[in-house]
Amino acid sequence: MKPHVGDRIVVESEKVAKPSRAGEIEEVLQEDPLRVRVRWEDGHTSILAPTAGAASVTQGQTRA
Repeated sequence: MKPHVGDRIVVESEKVAKPSRAGEIEEVLQEDPLRVRVRWEDGHTSILAPTAGAASVTQGQTRA
């Protein structure tokens, strides 16, 4: 699925005892390879370039 602004992204932890990290995509910077700006649930932002299978994206509420 192609990510869009407002979509929710969840990144699984690489360590067993750590929880996954979730946030909202604020900007799609590049589509191939994917780079997105994410505002995480803790309020921080970062640029993410997820690898295959490391993240899941679900459609945001603002998008129909």
